[in-house]
Amino acid sequence: MRRLKAEWEYQNVVLMALPHKNTDWVNVGLEEATATFRKIAQAIGYSQMVYLLVDDVKEAKKHFCSTHNIIFIEAQYNDTWTRDYGPLSIEEDGVKKLLDFTFNGWGGKFEATLDNQINTFLHSKGFFGKTAMEHIDIELEGGAIESDGAGTVLTTKSCLLNPNRNGGLSQKEAETLLKHYLGATRVLWIENSYLEGDDTDGHIDMLARFVSKDTITYIKCEDSQDSHYKSLLEMEKELKHLKQTNGAPYNLVPLPFPEPKYKDNFRLPASYANFLITNKSVLFPTYQSPKDKEAHTIFKKLFPDKEIIPIPCLKLIEQGGSLHCSTMQVSF
Repeated sequence: MRRLKAEWEYQNVVLMALPHKNTDWVNVGLEEATATFRKIAQAIGYSQMVYLLVDDVKEAKKHFCSTHNIIFIEAQYNDTWTRDYGPLSIEEDGVKKLLDFTFNGWGGKFEATLDNQINTFLHSKGFFGKTAMEHIDIELEGGAIESDGAGTVLTTKSCLLNPNRNGGLSQKEAETLLKHYLGATRVLWIENSYLEGDDTDGHIDMLARFVSKDTITYIKCEDSQDSHYKSLLEMEKELKHLKQTNGAPYNLVPLPFPEPKYKDNFRLPASYANFLITNKSVLFPTYQSPKDKEAHTIFKKLFPDKEIIPIPCLKLIEQGGSLHCSTMQVSF
């Protein structure tokens, strides 16, 4: 029997990829983006190992005042969102295993040939030890799914059922695949997943996240004039109707919604739901917003035994992602 691990379970490493001149960051502030990725890597590296993909190890190390627990790995990659092309960590009959799904650049929007080869490269070089890896010719991004570690998978219809992935699966077909490959015993579907500026077609990790088997935190818009108000209100209603395996409703914890952030009159997808749980800490994105402090307080209550680390991520959302998108925890 298979089981997709929850993010709060023990992690061996967090996989990241540093921006370089051949990534999309070169056109939107490479130096500033690199500084943000460096802050994330160093914050994680304070207490656990980081695998950091770079195009030039010697050059990359110049950006770091501390390389504690950071392993620099020279590789070729298209983009820096390892959440969506890094391996998924599962257990099969109690044995750890990694799954390498196909990545097609969020429905063919961006070139992803090099990204799609990263897991094979890392595995072949022994970075995941002797843990077996299964290559799966199905398109699935890590940011598109949430797991409670006990068989429940939370996801969105707008992403997994999109025709630009796997030719457009029916809900039943998608559930069959998730149950087969991830060991899901049930799939909880969210229909309202609109987030302006998002080009992932509604990744769940920007909207709602498991923080324990019985608790889900999610973004809530209080401004009735905001373009997200109606959709996020409907999403909240959906979450309230979801049940745990014992039939009880989930404990729901709303996260604030930052005031609109723009770049060249284009609204950016700012979301506090894009946080990362590590072994000893929780890193969450901040957006130079008064809501940053409110989010910080909520995370302290949600994770009383972990260090809560805010990371400025206003630059990251210029490329459509945030903190969680730039990381992938791996257990091997």
